[in-house]
Amino acid sequence: MNGELLYKKVGIPRAISYYNNYPFYYGFFTFLGIEVVLSDKTTTKIINEGCKYVVSDTCLPIKVFTGHVVNLLDKGCDVIFVPSIQSTGYKINNCSKIRGLPEIIRNVINRDFTMIEPTLDKTENISFRDFCRDTAKYFGITDEKSINNAIDAGWKVYNDFLEMTKSGVGYQEALNNAISGKVVKKSVDIVKPLSVVIMGHGYNLFDDRISMNIIKKLEKMDVKVYTSLNVSHQEAVDSIHNIGELQYWANELELTGTAAYYLLNNKVDGIIALSAFGCGPDSLMVDEMMYHCKEKGMPLIHLTIDEHTGEAGFVTRLEAFVDMLMRKKRSILNKQSAKTQKQTAEIVKIRDNKILTGSAK
Repeated sequence: MNGELLYKKVGIPRAISYYNNYPFYYGFFTFLGIEVVLSDKTTTKIINEGCKYVVSDTCLPIKVFTGHVVNLLDKGCDVIFVPSIQSTGYKINNCSKIRGLPEIIRNVINRDFTMIEPTLDKTENISFRDFCRDTAKYFGITDEKSINNAIDAGWKVYNDFLEMTKSGVGYQEALNNAISGKVVKKSVDIVKPLSVVIMGHGYNLFDDRISMNIIKKLEKMDVKVYTSLNVSHQEAVDSIHNIGELQYWANELELTGTAAYYLLNNKVDGIIALSAFGCGPDSLMVDEMMYHCKEKGMPLIHLTIDEHTGEAGFVTRLEAFVDMLMRKKRSILNKQSAKTQKQTAEIVKIRDNKILTGSAK
């Protein structure tokens, strides 16, 4: 490590890339001796605060991110991590607002603070290692060995997190365990009458306030819930190709890849698409999956959210969808039962005829 750190703390807004990458960020910064300060969990106050700073037609995730930056500043944290994640693969792009996130924050929040704004852009050959080096330089760290060891430490926490979520451990429990250095896998998978997969970005799905606690609500309805965390990167990539599509968006594995995996393997009773109102990339991906679901007879509901979304109407639509899935499953089971009974009756009839005619041995 190169001498004294320029900054000993860094604030990370609990929004956007936090929900996918925080295990890595935590391991990386902690190894370098930098204390991580998180903004508070999303509240209506944080959302409203973010709305004050941006124009009204800005998408909900950016409003939420802005509110979290303000929350960190109000807590006295004036060094804030605002990465620009342009592309995660060659021509695998993020939406324009996430690509330009540092510029948005710089231009809407007129307060004194230091922004840590590294760029990841694999289309322009700016690799993840470059991204990490750039991040470290803001703190006065240029020693390659220290940076490489910090990257390894970040991946350790991140891979432990993924190992747990893949086994069925919930998001928050897996996150808490990973940053505590523990790996606790789920040993028993509880069977429930219905199962669904939610296709949605981590920053929409795993933020309890934004998602209206959709996972807990479904579990209370006796529904088994799957998310992108239950699907590996390669499984999601392969599934996009297997339904005849190409990946264009950086977060497409969370939506198209995840939904396609469960659709192709016939592993769920229905699909829930959760997206922010007015999100262009999401609308394209959801329309894409609606087409494929229609082809295969898979029910799909699209739930959109913004700062005005009321919980009552949200829950009503969710309950109606679950009720429809249950009625459909009962109908299928009844038909299967009737078919089995008919086949059994035919077997008995054939056996009895053989006995009557003396042909049975």
